[in-house]
Amino acid sequence: MAHLSTINADGSPQVTVVWIGLDGDDVVSGHMGWYQKLRNIERDPRVVLSFDAPRVPGAFLNEYAVLRAHATVRPSDHTWDLLNRLAKVYVSAEAEFPAPKGPGYVVRYSVERIGGIGPWAPAAR
Repeated sequence: MAHLSTINADGSPQVTVVWIGLDGDDVVSGHMGWYQKLRNIERDPRVVLSFDAPRVPGAFLNEYAVLRAHATVRPSDHTWDLLNRLAKVYVSAEAEFPAPKGPGYVVRYSVERIGGIGPWAPAAR
């Protein structure tokens, strides 16, 4: 699960939890409705995604990643298919996405910078 941070019209932050997956070099997420996060992205495509690596017992600070990205929203007839594929990752191999099949929106995140704590992060200065 990833935390998606967008910017509201008044400049305040808006954070929501989303399922993410990969499509080539881009990170993607699917959305069945036109939610606040999508309206925010349409107005200002600068976003941040953050997520934890699997928890290591006894670790003082668990590894995590922070992706600064440029997001684009596109209507798609394949949104349910993406969410169904992600349900098999996030829920179980047999899971089916519970919403009715239909069009929605796919957000594509072009990653500009990767940070956090882990082998993917640049060395501390």
